[in-house]
Amino acid sequence: MKILIAGNLGYIGPSVTAQLRSTFPQAEILGFDIGYFTHCLTNPSFSPEVMLNQQIFGDIRKFPEHILQGVDAVVDLAAISNDPMGKKYEEITLDVNYRAAVNLAKLAKKNGVKSFVYASSCSMYGAASDYPKKEDDEVNPLTAYARSKVYTEKELSPLADDKFKITCLRFSTACGFSNRLRLDLVLNDFVAGALASKEINILSDGTPWRPMINTKDMARAIEWGIIRTKDNGGNFLAVNTGMNEWNNQIKPLADAVAKEIPGVKVIINTDAPPDKRSYMVNFDLFKKLAPNHQPIHDLTTTIREIKDNLVAMKFNDSNFRESQTLIRLKVLDKLQNENYLNSNLEWNWK
Repeated sequence: MKILIAGNLGYIGPSVTAQLRSTFPQAEILGFDIGYFTHCLTNPSFSPEVMLNQQIFGDIRKFPEHILQGVDAVVDLAAISNDPMGKKYEEITLDVNYRAAVNLAKLAKKNGVKSFVYASSCSMYGAASDYPKKEDDEVNPLTAYARSKVYTEKELSPLADDKFKITCLRFSTACGFSNRLRLDLVLNDFVAGALASKEINILSDGTPWRPMINTKDMARAIEWGIIRTKDNGGNFLAVNTGMNEWNNQIKPLADAVAKEIPGVKVIINTDAPPDKRSYMVNFDLFKKLAPNHQPIHDLTTTIREIKDNLVAMKFNDSNFRESQTLIRLKVLDKLQNENYLNSNLEWNWK
C-alpha cells in the first residue's frame, strides 16, 4: 500500500503518521506539506517524519500530479486551520481548504487512487446548540474555515464512484498533545493557562457547546476512512467524527482542567460578546459504521496528557497566546515579518 498524507507537518500530522505506520508497517507513506510549522516541534523523542518513507515540501495550491503515481490512498489534512487565521486570510483559506482540496481529489481520481480521506469539521453546524446535529441536518457555517469545509464536501460528493471512495470526516474540535502542539485550541489553551499562571481565562461567557476529540482518535478515524469498504457508508460519506460523551460546554471544560491542576482560578469574561459558534453533535452514525475505531481517550486522560507533556517541556509562559511557535497565526505573522512569506503565504524564494 502507498499512502500520501497532505498537510502532515501540522498539529494532527504526527498522530496520523504514527497511527498509519503502526497499522501499515510495510506501507510506503509519503508526506506533502508547505512547511510553515516544520520547526514547531514540542517534546519529541524524535522527528515524527522519520516514520515516513519520504517527506515532500510543496504548496497544495500547486500540487505536482506526478506524486500521485501508484498511490492507493490520500489523506488531506492541509488547511488554514482556525478561525483567526481564516479571518485574516479568508481567500487563502478558501484556496487551500477548498479549491486545492477539490483539485487534489480530481488528480487523485485521475491517477487511480482508490481512497480519499478529507479532514472536514463539525464547525459547519455553526449556531446550532438546540439539539445534537446529525449529518443530514442543515449546516450554518459562520467562519471562512467552516464555509471552506461545506464547499469542499459539496464538490467532492459527485467525484465518488465504485473505483474512488471518498470519506469526509467531520471532526470535533481537536485537542490533546502532539509533537507539533497548538495552544490556539480551547482545551489546550485552558491547560496551558492553568500551568503558566494558575488562571483559565474563558474568552466567552462559557456557555457555547463544543464536541471534542483527541488527535490520536482523529488518527484512528482516518485509518478507518482509508480501509472502510463502500458497503460501509457508500462511495461518498460525510460523517460526524467523535463521540456523544464529548459534547461539552466551555465552562465545564475549564472546570475539568481546574480539577486536574489544583489551585487554578477560572475567569469568565463577562464583557465578551456572545460566541455564536455553539453546536452539539450526534455521533451515532460514526459509532454504527466504525465500532472498532471509536475514540478511546476521554477528557480526563487528555487533560493529563497535555499537562504532563507541557511540564516535561518546562512550559511556564503566561503570555503564551503571543507565542511564535505555539500559536499558529503568530507563526505566520513572524514568517511574514521576517520576509520569508509573501502576502499570499507563499515562500518568497519559490
